[in-house]
Amino acid sequence: MCGISGLWHSPTLPSEELVARARRMSEQLKHRGPDDSGVFVDPGAGIALGHRRLSVVDLSAHGHQPMASANGRYVITYNGEAFNHQQLHRELVSQGATFRGHSDTEVIVTAVEHWGLERTLQRLNGMFAFALWDREQRTLSLVRDRVGIKPLYYGWVGRMFVFASELKAIQAPPGFNNEINRDAIALFMRHGYIPAPYSIFRGIYKLLPGTWLPVEERTARQPLEIGAIHPLTRTYWSARGVAEDGAAHRNGYTDEEAVDELDTLLRDAVKIRMEADVPLGAFLSGGIDSSTIAALMQVQASRPVKTFSIGFGTQDINEAPFAKAVAAHLGTDHQELYLTARDALDIVPELPTIFDEPFADPSQIPTLFVSRLARNAVTVSLSGDGGDELFGGYSRYFEAERYRRLTAMFPRMLLNSAAAALKAPQGSLAYVMGRAARLLPSQLRPKNPLSMATRLGNMLGAANDSDRYLHLITHWDDALRVVKNSSEVPTNLTHELRNLALLTPFERMMYADLVSYLPDDCLTKVDRASMSASLEARVPLLDHRVVEFAWRTPLRQKVRTGQGKWILRQVLQRYVPRTLVDRPKAGFGAPIGDWLHGPLHEWAEALLDERRLREEGFFDPLMIRQAWNTHASGETGEPYRLWNVLMFQAWLEHFQNAR
Repeated sequence: MCGISGLWHSPTLPSEELVARARRMSEQLKHRGPDDSGVFVDPGAGIALGHRRLSVVDLSAHGHQPMASANGRYVITYNGEAFNHQQLHRELVSQGATFRGHSDTEVIVTAVEHWGLERTLQRLNGMFAFALWDREQRTLSLVRDRVGIKPLYYGWVGRMFVFASELKAIQAPPGFNNEINRDAIALFMRHGYIPAPYSIFRGIYKLLPGTWLPVEERTARQPLEIGAIHPLTRTYWSARGVAEDGAAHRNGYTDEEAVDELDTLLRDAVKIRMEADVPLGAFLSGGIDSSTIAALMQVQASRPVKTFSIGFGTQDINEAPFAKAVAAHLGTDHQELYLTARDALDIVPELPTIFDEPFADPSQIPTLFVSRLARNAVTVSLSGDGGDELFGGYSRYFEAERYRRLTAMFPRMLLNSAAAALKAPQGSLAYVMGRAARLLPSQLRPKNPLSMATRLGNMLGAANDSDRYLHLITHWDDALRVVKNSSEVPTNLTHELRNLALLTPFERMMYADLVSYLPDDCLTKVDRASMSASLEARVPLLDHRVVEFAWRTPLRQKVRTGQGKWILRQVLQRYVPRTLVDRPKAGFGAPIGDWLHGPLHEWAEALLDERRLREEGFFDPLMIRQAWNTHASGETGEPYRLWNVLMFQAWLEHFQNAR
């Protein structure tokens, strides 16, 4: 795994300055590639490509990047792994290609030379982001893998076109002064992450999964304000197309046939991701997804697989004992680390540097620690991400279904009236419910009755299933009021979720997470956390063959008796007893509420100081202080809304200090 970067300036910039800027960008990504570095410059075009290498396949100098094709026409800087590169290598050799080494990078640039870029992308099975310079056509192509496992930012600093694996590299060239994007802050307050294609800076964007962007000199000189998608972006794999085609052409397998097929697909997806010239292991939380990956690794390994898990003293989120039990059954070489509040306090100052833009998934903290734990023993670790989105595992899907059935029983006029009463200010039904809840015994008292009432009001008042789900996954419904001078901008969640006529309401929620929450939250978290430790994380469940199979599989083979991931559970039970994994979903979280009441309280109080909020001018200070005071009083059970604010404030402090 690696870090890539580059810039396209005017040809008048001296070549030594091009090299210096490219190296300055690349140096910011050293953690992604500590083993080697390189720069390519085409001074006649004013373009420079940079690379930092984490050596995983072909550790020799033959894997050095940026790498030119045999005929010299193409130059690539590449981050990722093509897991079918050996098969493609054999095909290319049969067609007359010659190779210097055995890296997947050389296979890709050779494939482009023989087959062209688009056909090569169709053939790749892997996770990747790369930039390809065509010296003959003078075109730069930026590419991202099908589901967004690997990141790629691009945009303009002044009139200079730039791209990189992480934002810190884009901020490195002289003259970076891009404005903070208030619309992106509002999106962040809603979701806890900034959905693609936006970033925290105006003029800088994330390339969408499954697409490639051809950039010519004219494009590179014309900074754009981009909406939901760059107008020149080309799609080589569409999640929407896969979902709709799968719904139209179900596989028709019996239950047993479907389980057999998924078992076969996952075995191969895991097997090809176990190829490496360095030690590898697996993250193991003890849940369905990670246990399945660990089991399929161990059954195909010649020695005990190294597995890693994180635990907490808080029993309601501590899955370490379950992971340990699964590891013992499988016979893996298991390591675990228990985190304390002190650990959290120590790592919080690092979060803005690691994630580069505001990011508020609290599981970022245990993910960072499990990555560091794994890196002590291995260079590559397999992860179980993707199972919930593909096989219907999130509890919120079932909550939304309950609301859907409830609202179907009443006329719209009555629902709207109830919603208005529940969402009204103090003196309203919600406020009365909140006061009344205090009279209940503590074991029966809801943690945040006022918030629960508002949430119920949103659910009842939603115009349709899609709006209801958007409310359900929103942290701050009033984000446009909280973030000053912000406006609503289109995202995958708002412009793609509708008109999916072939999908059931349940499947539309899964699709929404596949195109937004998965790449922009889950995979971003794993990428930044693992790469900050110079660890490569591979995700077998997101092999595109598995994704396509999942969408062809009817919902009844994913969801049964009010429980998701039925078919995945059947595969796992071939290797691990049901008693070890059959329990309510806990998630890979962190006790943020306890930490904010305890060791993180002073840190949070300083970031949320009312005078500071007013001077910075991004948030409505009264709304933020009200939320903080309510939490500090012990009345709220939803610290995650505050974590959004705190992660922005911590990022802003880091950004201003760096600037």
